[in-house]
Amino acid sequence: MSAVEKSAPAVTTPAIGQAYGGGFVTGITRDPATGKRYLNITAGAEHELVGNWGEYGVKIEGADSFTDSLANTQAMAVAGSELAAKVLALSIGGHNDWAIPARDVQELQYRHFKPTTEENWASSRNGDNPNSEPVGLLYSEEDPVQTIHAAFQEGGTEAFRDTWYWSSSQRSAYLAFILYFGDGSQYFNARDYELRVRPVRSELID
Repeated sequence: MSAVEKSAPAVTTPAIGQAYGGGFVTGITRDPATGKRYLNITAGAEHELVGNWGEYGVKIEGADSFTDSLANTQAMAVAGSELAAKVLALSIGGHNDWAIPARDVQELQYRHFKPTTEENWASSRNGDNPNSEPVGLLYSEEDPVQTIHAAFQEGGTEAFRDTWYWSSSQRSAYLAFILYFGDGSQYFNARDYELRVRPVRSELID
């Protein structure tokens, strides 16, 4: 190790729930293609939007990633998604790279910001997240528990609502992945339905 490397200060990753980068730190994902690690940041509740995902029956090239929220959202917008265009137009805390969360980024929103004390829906592959750090395991009825971050607890200023939210990850020409913040169910829905979105952005760690 060089003298410069020895003297360089250690880089500290902000803690989950910490106000940072225009929102709140949500967790780390790793790009499965490149191995690069990204810090994901969730916007405050005041920036939630509602709309349909996009045109029903049209396959969108470039909107299939489970980790790259911005690339998915940009592809959606190019294909005519009004919801994606609205999210891309957001400027929060001086940051202009907001996106609809990809499926595995959205899973971190529930894992770390679960609003209620209700049991999780422990079935299917809910909670399975091979691209998070640490790797996400299947939910049980008791795990994850209600978030420790008071602002995100039910009734708090930043809490997710007890309803379905869109991810930006396409399932098919007709469906996109969604998550129910009442119990953590991960499923998919017809793209022409109106659901909520909580925007995210990400920063490269290494």
